Amino acid sequence: MTTIFSLEGRRAIITGGATGLGLAMTDCIVQSGGSVTVVSSSPKEKYQDILAPYGDKVSYEQFDITCTDRTEAFVEGLLERYGKIDILINNAGNHCKKPVEEMSVKDYTDVLNVHLVGAYALTRALLPHMRANRKGSILFLTSMTGYIGMPSVCGYATAKSGVLGLIRSLTSEVSGDGIRVNGIAPGWIDTPMFRRATDGDDARKNKILGRTPMNKFGEPADIGWACVYLCSDAAKFVTGTVLTVDGGAVTGF
Repeated sequence: MTTIFSLEGRRAIITGGATGLGLAMTDCIVQSGGSVTVVSSSPKEKYQDILAPYGDKVSYEQFDITCTDRTEAFVEGLLERYGKIDILINNAGNHCKKPVEEMSVKDYTDVLNVHLVGAYALTRALLPHMRANRKGSILFLTSMTGYIGMPSVCGYATAKSGVLGLIRSLTSEVSGDGIRVNGIAPGWIDTPMFRRATDGDDARKNKILGRTPMNKFGEPADIGWACVYLCSDAAKFVTGTVLTVDGGAVTGF
């Protein structure tokens, strides 16, 4: 039964795949037999020590996904170097925590350009390849802010709510070509980005725990294994779905 969760012989592209939730997904995909190409705007040297233990199962490509005028050429290069790409995981993110009066239009659009516009451009560029193969899995990372109102994160909430609409629209457009489109909505997971958003804000942390029935923060691997499921044949009839991995926070009281 465990073989249905195998990703043996499959290659995943993961934006932001060397830190936080992205690294957890990289790790779990490799454990499941897959290969990963990490895409990040930072130089390779920054993550060399982190990724070295994976050997040739993980490669690295430097690219800023907000440079959308270069996205198609970047994808063409990926296909030349790696051949078939089976999985795309749009995980790269940034954050801006400011009250609305202090969040400039640039602050706001900078967040949208990473989470939403850059992810759309990369997905769009890779779709012809997946259509030709009649198979593919595209995964987006969404957020609790797509479901509940939270203060001081207008840009992030807008972007993640937009991702929900993008998942639904893409599902209706490409699923007939064998391409599955899904999302994961992480709850509050203990990552560097989460710490940056909550450090020094005990009231916010306590409020999060107070609405999470499991009364704890999640671990990055919780998202990694959810990713493996959605990208594997175990989920071959699952598309247009956003899996909440949140300790019950969306439905809790």
